[in-house]
Amino acid sequence: MRLPSAGLSDPASRRALPTSQLAPSTARALVRSEIDKWARSSVTPVRLTERLADDAELLVSELVTNALMHAGTRIEVVCGVETVPAPSGATSSQTVPEAADGPGAADQDEGPVDIAAVLVEVADRQPTGRVTGDAASRRSGRGLGLQIVGALCESWGVTYRRTEKVVWFRLAVSEMVPKPSGSLSESMHRELDAAEVFSSSPQADRRRSAEWADRGGAFLAEASELLSGQLDEDMVAALAGQLLVPRLADWCAVWLTTESGAMRLSRVWHSDERKVDALRYALEADPPPVGLRTVGIPWPWPESADGSGRGGSALAFSLVSGGTCLGSLVIGRAGPTEMTDSVARTVEDVARRVAQAVVTARQYTRQTSISRALQRRQLPPSLASLPGVETAIVYEPHAMGQTVGGDFYDLFPMGDNRWSFLLGDVQGKDPEAMSVTGLTRHLVRLLAREGHGVESVLSRLNAAMAEEGAEAVAVGGETAQPRFLSLVYGELEPDRQGGGAHCSIASAGHPPPLKLSADGDVVAVVESQMLLGIDEGTEFRAFEFDLAPGESLLCVTDGVTERRSGQRQLDDDDGLAEILAGCVGMGAMAVAERVRQSAHDFGPEPVEDDLAILVLHAVAA
Repeated sequence: MRLPSAGLSDPASRRALPTSQLAPSTARALVRSEIDKWARSSVTPVRLTERLADDAELLVSELVTNALMHAGTRIEVVCGVETVPAPSGATSSQTVPEAADGPGAADQDEGPVDIAAVLVEVADRQPTGRVTGDAASRRSGRGLGLQIVGALCESWGVTYRRTEKVVWFRLAVSEMVPKPSGSLSESMHRELDAAEVFSSSPQADRRRSAEWADRGGAFLAEASELLSGQLDEDMVAALAGQLLVPRLADWCAVWLTTESGAMRLSRVWHSDERKVDALRYALEADPPPVGLRTVGIPWPWPESADGSGRGGSALAFSLVSGGTCLGSLVIGRAGPTEMTDSVARTVEDVARRVAQAVVTARQYTRQTSISRALQRRQLPPSLASLPGVETAIVYEPHAMGQTVGGDFYDLFPMGDNRWSFLLGDVQGKDPEAMSVTGLTRHLVRLLAREGHGVESVLSRLNAAMAEEGAEAVAVGGETAQPRFLSLVYGELEPDRQGGGAHCSIASAGHPPPLKLSADGDVVAVVESQMLLGIDEGTEFRAFEFDLAPGESLLCVTDGVTERRSGQRQLDDDDGLAEILAGCVGMGAMAVAERVRQSAHDFGPEPVEDDLAILVLHAVAA
């Protein structure tokens, strides 16, 4: 067999998996089918084929489940089984009990020995063609699933390719033609012990109970790591199910309280994905009482969801944090097995961690809802439509979870065939800075509709910003910071006869707007002047020009012009003008999208500031 890290090639079986709960079972079926096919076609007596298949199924199920949890991309499984000829003169050094393979197993003669091996790859297919490595490294670096891989496999690892990340393992099940005497080797014992801990049998139940006293600390550490930082309560519930199944239970269900005080079944997880829907249907009919406070009380077994007919036992654990009941966690295990005290205590600890994670997620959701309600008032819901001019806005706040950042924009009618537009950027990204954006937008509207021209609007807004800054320093002392504002403000008067518009515009400390002519020339239409809020007595000057049909006016914030790639910025050597020159013949939205994409593509790192792009494109009447 060639090196595993080189990857499998045909005729190995390949299958793309659904990115759903059916993925692990689909992967197990593929591996089982490939091993069975190999066993039937092998001319050499096969030993431990069933053990090989069981272990391979366990391992591929763990890797696919991890891929679903951490990556969420398209997953492909590749499986191949081969026999590796033993070196010349090699003989077997171990035996397999007769019961494992039927009569006659012990009658083999000594001689050259072959080794059965299965090689499996679980690949994350990246649709963008770029591999970041984050998901694969997370899977390769931690998790109980890869502890199993390390215990069972001859070798395993992670391979990075241009368009995929592959977690692979090679599973060898010792010699296939044993000597007639002796006992299992020490390495085979270790493999069987590791697999036994995670199988379903009376022996496994006893082993599981004995192991959990030592294993519980590592399991709880993994639980804390997975649950910490989760900002969605349903994701918390889903992770709880995947933590507990199949390690401590065959199935798990998580109920969460609602704002109305009822209980809703958030997530259901089963070791057999085909039984999830039936289990959910059976459990939804009988939710735990609201406010139930219990630690591991028996819970009715859902007979209608038990396809095996063996029955089982279930326990309910309340999710309580800070004296408040947030829901219930119910786990079940088929058969007569009862949980030991150590396992019950472990589940109780998990329930406490789940409850705290739900509290954190709800606090984040509540704060985000309040923030978004306030943010919606800072920007107009849409741009005004005006004759003879197409308009487009691209707005991307940098802060995660926000719909508004330090950048802001507006376009509104003033009457008498006149429109005003603005694009600004306030210093800072905190809530106080966000409040300045709303104040500025509404103050500009008020001044413009009272008849103030471009220069007057900027002068009065500058005086208001300076006064606000002085008051902030007087009240807050040395810790207070005045707010400075950069702004492009202009007025448009559309030409209803020939199309296009006459424009009057000024820039206060803002990147200068650029005009693109129909033949590809790009010019700056203003000279930048002082920031607003620095000097109360600053006078501002407006610049006038005509925007003819086929011409575009581009206004951006410094999130575009100062986009970095190493030591360079996007607007170095008139980089923005060069991008705009390539937009001849495009409409307003196409120009805005071209500039946005160019800003993202300029550097390999994520954009580190808000992006705002306003485009006005004149058309014929």
